[in-house]
Amino acid sequence: MSSPAKRAENSPAAPRFDFLDLRAQFSTIRDEVMQAVAQVFESQHFILGPEVKLLEEEVAAKLGSKFAIGCASGTDALILSLLSAGIGQGDEVITTPFSFIATAGSIAYVGAKPVFVDIDPVTFNLNAALLEAAITPNTRAIMPVHLFGLPADMDRILAIARANNLVIIEDAAQAIGSRYGDRFTGTFGDYGCFSFFPSKNLGAAGDGGMIATNDPVIAERLQMLRVHGSKTKYFHEMIGTNSRLHALQAAVLRVKLRHLDAWQQGRQNRADRYRRLFESAGLTSFIAAPPQPPPKFEHVYNQFTIRSSRRDELKASLHSAGVPSEIYYPLCIHLQKAFVFLGHAPGDFPESEKASREVLSLPVYPELLDAQQDRVVQAIANFRSSL
Repeated sequence: MSSPAKRAENSPAAPRFDFLDLRAQFSTIRDEVMQAVAQVFESQHFILGPEVKLLEEEVAAKLGSKFAIGCASGTDALILSLLSAGIGQGDEVITTPFSFIATAGSIAYVGAKPVFVDIDPVTFNLNAALLEAAITPNTRAIMPVHLFGLPADMDRILAIARANNLVIIEDAAQAIGSRYGDRFTGTFGDYGCFSFFPSKNLGAAGDGGMIATNDPVIAERLQMLRVHGSKTKYFHEMIGTNSRLHALQAAVLRVKLRHLDAWQQGRQNRADRYRRLFESAGLTSFIAAPPQPPPKFEHVYNQFTIRSSRRDELKASLHSAGVPSEIYYPLCIHLQKAFVFLGHAPGDFPESEKASREVLSLPVYPELLDAQQDRVVQAIANFRSSL
């Protein structure tokens, strides 16, 4: 019997499809979402309020954290956490240069200095073995990123943080539902920050974010910071900002949260199928796919990211074949124009820079059809054959 990839090769040309098809997801929950949104309009309570409180309670219960505090975005979740921890001018926060700009941007935004350590080339996450060498008397916190949905090495990071009295702010923007051992990411540190940007595994109908914590003092401070430092209306105990989660977003997220486990399983199934197809097509020596995570690590595949030394050529070839792909991320943070003030140069973080030249993410959402996935793999095989 012919392989799926071979069957795709022999089939008529198919139309382009989306890298992420949110319409396909919406079609399965349309009635639930529209009913939830209608209830918010009937209530006319759009900012914070009962829907947000219920979502916070449900997310906290899901994660196993004592508190979850909604805010306006994943970026704000990071900024509010840094402000809550009292981190600012003269402080240093250790993080990775291979992430979305918000990771280091939030640190710079509060006046602190991002201090980078290189990544592990297999996991794309911060290399914990390099942490201690980056600690100085000004270091106040570590901000590990659970990139693409794979947890960072939290045992080692926690041990180093505790030994040096450092705050941990987890950037779990891409990793809601992923686990390290028997705990969810975002619940190891003092703060766990999540994004509900529409493309995330748990995505809103716009921006939204949340911070998980087990500390009641931190939770109360975050609740005040998101409403201009106020506990009682028009009385302000600290300088805060306006970062309130909208009730409409909370209503949508409450519906989607009920489906998160099934969607997560769907992404994991797609990732496993990619690996089988790569092996059957003889592609495992041509591209590097994400390895099966060890038992302690649960990957939720916000992205399924391969590596190729001919990434740009491969991406162009896929595009010509009507196959979507994306690059996360084409330029490391330390080489971005916005961070020129840090004085970094090419070569400072070689594994991160090599990854930025080689990574390519493939469609991995649960609604992806077998035939579409077959086309992705066949297009890669066709590119290899053309060399």
